[in-house]
Amino acid sequence: MDLTLATRDVDGTTIVAVGGEIDVYTAPKLRDKITELVADGVYDLIIDMEAVEFLDSTGLGVLVGGLKKVRAHDGSLQLVCTQDRLLKIFRITGLAKVFVIHDSADAALAGS
Repeated sequence: MDLTLATRDVDGTTIVAVGGEIDVYTAPKLRDKITELVADGVYDLIIDMEAVEFLDSTGLGVLVGGLKKVRAHDGSLQLVCTQDRLLKIFRITGLAKVFVIHDSADAALAGS
């Protein structure tokens, strides 16, 4: 399974829609996209994970790394995720307390 990334800008916030599996093989693609956006001056990101089918520790590491990158510029990285199996990973790892997790991109935009 490949990783798909689609970005769109909504009122100064960039939404990155991620699809497929975020694992040791595909996570660098997501990391590179986040790094590229931050290098371009984009510091407010919403990572939409509604189409993500699998997430491993490498993927979690990329998300945490992305959060650190945007926070260095007083930015934010929020997640959109409603899938129980993914939310469970965030709860078990304690990352549910680190990330702001919304149930839709609209909710994330309204909350930012």
